[in-house]
Amino acid sequence: MSSPDEEPTENPTTERNEAEREGKWMGRNWLGIAAVSIFGLLLLALGLLQASGLVDVFAPIAETQTQQWAAFAVLVLLWIGLAGWSWSGIKNSSWEG
Repeated sequence: MSSPDEEPTENPTTERNEAEREGKWMGRNWLGIAAVSIFGLLLLALGLLQASGLVDVFAPIAETQTQQWAAFAVLVLLWIGLAGWSWSGIKNSSWEG
């Protein structure tokens, strides 16, 4: 972390076009983060409902509880992959102002 006595690491945006590009870049990245977060919360709610026995969402494709939890685990792995892909996209798309 920088101390208050140091110069800022980036120059402020002074041109309108540059500000618009930076705004679009930030919007695109935050939209990706929001989508992954919402999907994660939906998976969390589905997992809690599945664990309590209130719903059997995976009953049409899986008959036993173990098969249903395996189907849920596949969704979680897909979510982790999506989160990693989104994060790597944000890290690799450096804003060059």
